[in-house]
Amino acid sequence: MPHDHIDVCYLAKLARLDLTEAEVAVFQTQLEAILGHVESLSAIDLPDDIKAADSRLGPLRDDKPHISLPPEAVLLNAPDQAQSQIRVPKVVADA
Repeated sequence: MPHDHIDVCYLAKLARLDLTEAEVAVFQTQLEAILGHVESLSAIDLPDDIKAADSRLGPLRDDKPHISLPPEAVLLNAPDQAQSQIRVPKVVADA
C-alpha cells in the first residue's frame, strides 16, 4: 500500500532524539509497516451497528466543584517538600 514518505529525522527532532543513520533506516521501515497495517484496518467493512470503543465508558459523572484536600493533607504524601509545596526533580534540560 503506497503512502507518503515519513520524515523520520523530523520526527526524531520533535521528540528530541539523536538517531544514527542506521536507526533512521530501521525506524523508516518500521513506521511504513505500521502505516500499512493501519491502512489495511481502515479498509475493513464493519456493520453499522458496531459502536465506537469509547462509547463503552458509559455515562460520566457531572463535573461539579467540590472541596479539595487541605494542603497539609496533600503534603503528608509528598516524598519531598519545600515552602509548603511538593518538590519534584527537574525534568527540563538547560538550553
